[in-house]
Amino acid sequence: MCEQCTRREFLGTGVAAGGLMLASATWTHAWTSDTPPKPPKKSRICVMFAGNPGPEDRGWNADPKQLEAMKARLVEAEKALGNIELLIGQSINAEQTAALIKQAGPGTPVLAINLNCFALTRLVQPVLDANHPMIVFSLPASGHDWMYPHRWQRQGHPVTLFPTGNLDELERALRLLRVIPMMRQTRILLFPPARGTAPAQSPDEVKKRLGADVVAVDEKTFNDLIAAADEKTVAAETERWTKGAKAIIEPNAEDIAKAARVSIALQNLMKQQHAQGLAIGTCMGWLAKGFPCLGFARLRDAGFPAACEGDMDSLLTMLLFQYAADRASFQGNATFDTSRNALWTAHCTAPLQLDGPDSPPAPYLLRGHSEVGGSGCVPEVHYRVGETITRGKLINLDTILCSTGKIIEVPEKSVRGCRTQIVTEVRDAAKMAANWSSVLQTEDAMTLLHRVVVYGDHMDSIRHLARLMNMNVVEEG
Repeated sequence: MCEQCTRREFLGTGVAAGGLMLASATWTHAWTSDTPPKPPKKSRICVMFAGNPGPEDRGWNADPKQLEAMKARLVEAEKALGNIELLIGQSINAEQTAALIKQAGPGTPVLAINLNCFALTRLVQPVLDANHPMIVFSLPASGHDWMYPHRWQRQGHPVTLFPTGNLDELERALRLLRVIPMMRQTRILLFPPARGTAPAQSPDEVKKRLGADVVAVDEKTFNDLIAAADEKTVAAETERWTKGAKAIIEPNAEDIAKAARVSIALQNLMKQQHAQGLAIGTCMGWLAKGFPCLGFARLRDAGFPAACEGDMDSLLTMLLFQYAADRASFQGNATFDTSRNALWTAHCTAPLQLDGPDSPPAPYLLRGHSEVGGSGCVPEVHYRVGETITRGKLINLDTILCSTGKIIEVPEKSVRGCRTQIVTEVRDAAKMAANWSSVLQTEDAMTLLHRVVVYGDHMDSIRHLARLMNMNVVEEG
């Protein structure tokens, strides 16, 4: 019997079979069988050089050598990112700008690079009129046009500014711009029910606001995938988790094998459906067939965000982080210790490679799920003490809650709370706790509770992304 059923019932996650059937029966939107999957294409970004370069020794302009250096860095970034295609052009007047963005296509993001004083302001109007998301990249002393992008943004245009001499920032600009077309191609698989803020629960609103498709998976289809999982592949997955663990605490061989089989089935499901994201609203009822927690870890490490408890806000946040930074995310519950000025994040699934898909995995234990009396098999991941993190959540499809912190403790073996835990020092824990989720107009505990954590300080990128996507930013704490 579940030791923590009271908490789970309060959070609204039913575990009874009847509850799972009801969740599927009340789903009135598309199922996977209704919408055939399509492999995603490369995301197009239009690069527009504004004006002509000027002399090297005078004037407010970029010079020919700087122009060639920027072109070379763009080619390098396009190759490194791999999933974008650049349409590069040059414009000296509004007519040429209009022709270039027509070639790029409706809604294509624009990276505008100013080459001469007031060149951009003379030719940018077609981009603004067509509401293309735009980053303006402005080298020092390349003109005075840097003053205007934030004015355009305050007028309602999706524009932001990179005023820098660091050419590596061109790649970051492309990463942020690609988020928009990548979201439009995103296919999200959901095991109903969806949870979170009302707009995030609505496939129609997600499609309207972000362009992503949300389609439901029925339990029978997935149960068939579990049964059809290749035995050798399941055995290899079981061995991989077992050999990689620092220690195995509660799970027995059957627990690990069940979880490994579900992991393989989830990976196969994502491949078959050409999906980029996954949310399971019934996961607390999966003990009999195996919890999806190991599968969630594998998917996130491979670049496919997967959210527990059907939390669509957290899933969409993970997708934003993945597309913008190529980083897996840790979704978790929050709790505070103001005596240490600390905020904890804890959950029973976590990726092993928060540094990125090519990084070595973090150490981990294999544990029983903390909320079902030690049953099942989940990873307890030991993240790096001293690491700066960003904690965030996209809510209502229009507001990003965010903050930073530094990991000051990771328990050797968790006792209370969920298995994977990080304790982070924050700016003002008391203020943060007092204002936690205060902008949310809901009393749903899970929607208030969850946040998503990623390694590194991404606050500046979040602000840029919010301007490009017409979102608000609320800094917590």
